[in-house]
This record gives sequence, C-alpha cells and structure tokens, in this order.
Amino acid sequence: MSYTNPSMGSGSRTSRRSIEFGRTYVVRPKGKHQATIVWLHGLGDNGSSSSQLLESLPLANIKWICPTAPTRPVALLGGFPCTAWFDVGELSEDGPDDIEGLDASAAHIANLLSTEPAGTKLGIGGFSMGAATALYSATCFAYGKYGNGNPYSVNLRAIVGLSGWLPGSRSLGNKIEGSHEAARRAACLPILLCHGLSDEVVPFKYGEKSTQLMNSAGFRYLTFKTYNGLGHYTVPKEMDEVCNWLNTRLGLEGSR
Repeated sequence: MSYTNPSMGSGSRTSRRSIEFGRTYVVRPKGKHQATIVWLHGLGDNGSSSSQLLESLPLANIKWICPTAPTRPVALLGGFPCTAWFDVGELSEDGPDDIEGLDASAAHIANLLSTEPAGTKLGIGGFSMGAATALYSATCFAYGKYGNGNPYSVNLRAIVGLSGWLPGSRSLGNKIEGSHEAARRAACLPILLCHGLSDEVVPFKYGEKSTQLMNSAGFRYLTFKTYNGLGHYTVPKEMDEVCNWLNTRLGLEGSR
C-alpha cells in the first residue's frame, strides 16, 4: 500500500540532503521500567502531542519515547513542507513507496531503542502515518534488513498501529517466505491494528487490506480491531484496548 506520488520521486531528495528529525519527548515510567515504546505521530503533528496523550494512560511500567518527524515537502499537500516520516502522495496500492524516507525513519526509531537497558521489552506504535512507519519497522524486523539491505538489529516485542496502513507491501510476502528465520520472527511478533469504519482520511479498506497482507505474509500474531462510527482520530475505548493489549502481550499486569 503506497502513499508516494510518482511525480514527486521516491525519496530521491533524501539522498541529496541530510534528514533532520525534530525534538524527542520522553514520558518516564511511574513504576518499574519494564518496557520502552517509541510512539509516532501522524502527518503534520509532533512528539509533544503524542506525549500528552500517552502520559494519561494507566501503563506505569512503560517508558514512552515520542520523536518528531523531519519537516519535508509532502506530495499529498502539493509539496508544502510539514512533519512527515516519509513522502506521501495519494493513497494507492500501485505507486512506488518512499523507501529511502521509510528507511531513514525506521533507522532513527531503532537508534532510539538501541540505547535502552538490557532486558527491557521494546516496541513501536503510532497513529496514521506513524502507524504506517511502525508497520514498516515490523517488516524490517522480520526480514532482518531495511529496504536498502542494511541489517536491522533491534529485537521488537510489540507493534501498535492506529488508523494506518502498510507501506512497502508489494515484496513483503516474497521476503518473508524466502527465509525461515524471517518467517519465524514474523510469526512471533505481536501486532495490534485498530481502524475506524468511518475513517475519511485513511479509509477502512486500507487498514483491512494491510491486515490481510500481513497475515498472508506470515504475521500470525496479529489482532485487528474495528470501531463503528470512528473517524480519523482516537477514542477512549480504543486506547483502553491498547492498554489492555500491551499489559497482556508484554506481561506487565500486576507489576505496577
């Protein structure tokens, strides 16, 4: 599932200039630090708003790292610059993906997680474009490589994607099926995807299609939650389910 406009190139600008990420915000655990999750905001947003949402969640054992995406021209906005994890054009399953932009963001996220203490359970979550970047990171983890072939070395234990989609899906099945180790990692990675049936920005069909593609590629440990009447935003019921899922999958219950 693509988000890149062919007329804007496919990340070609990123090879000619350095990518500067914005400020990173951290929400420290109120209890024993057992897990660290990088949470990724949506298009045009920043890490500050993510940190405010996450700080209110009853997850005392999780440290949240909330980076801010680089400011870059975005095809979807006619080239207007805003914070974006990668270049994005109209929703399409046929157009090219901005693999360079996706790789740069996935590497930045991996670097943030790589300095966490040994034994800490690591995860990535996000909303909209942030969810797309989290799912791309999940495919890099399973494959053991970024799209450019460089090794991916972070051991992920949980992925959460709200109102998002899967970039880089066209070659996913071949990459996973072609490697026993990749298939094993894909099958063992817990993933929670949530999508509103009334989403007008990233229509529900893209969340549903992404779920089907990941399942068929070997991501068996995937839960897909749908919400009647929900548009392109989050609601308390959805965040409650995220909390319950993380507590269970990361084994955090009863240790606050």
